[in-house]
Amino acid sequence: MTMIPKQTYQIALADDHTLVRNALARLINGFEHCEVLHESNDGRELLDRLKAGKVPDILLLDLNMPHLNGYEVAERLQADFPEVRVLMLTMYDSELALIRLLQLGVRGFLKKDVHPAELRSALYTVMDTGYYYSTSAAGKIANLFRTQQRDKKSLPNATLSDQEIRFLSLACSDLTYKEIAQEMHLTPRAVDVLRDQLFFKLDVRSRVGLAMLALKNGVITG
Repeated sequence: MTMIPKQTYQIALADDHTLVRNALARLINGFEHCEVLHESNDGRELLDRLKAGKVPDILLLDLNMPHLNGYEVAERLQADFPEVRVLMLTMYDSELALIRLLQLGVRGFLKKDVHPAELRSALYTVMDTGYYYSTSAAGKIANLFRTQQRDKKSLPNATLSDQEIRFLSLACSDLTYKEIAQEMHLTPRAVDVLRDQLFFKLDVRSRVGLAMLALKNGVITG
């Protein structure tokens, strides 16, 4: 049974899809003790509102947005507004995406086609317990830890550093490896080592394979 809160929760939305955002806002405003504080079209607009003092209890954050994507916004929130409880809206629920988002302080995950009852439950639960995971996300997270117990290298090998995320982002562009080295302020040899480490860690054999895996799993948003 879902607990009904006594106080009103202030909720912010950040999603560049206006129809989706408006529909979510209407749903949330119809929930008891929930109120949409503000809506933002992208990460920059959201951060401007937070810096102006309009800080919500909960943020529903789209992963794939222009200017600043969900990963980048979550990272800034973790540093500057850690009290905001972030629920990520995403169509990606791969192990790689979940790990990366958990590292950035995200409190839970919701698919964009979430049922209204689940959305309501997620909002109440994340305020009551601090976290919310759907059955699907919880199963994937549990599976990661089961795999870790079988093979101590599995979980670390799936965890990507900020430098590796940066390299993957550039590898998905049309830059040469030499240009990537310049962009990252690394030597070409250091970029070769970074690339080879990712080949091993992610079990791929080419730059195309890296790009396809990153995009497919939501590690890098298109």
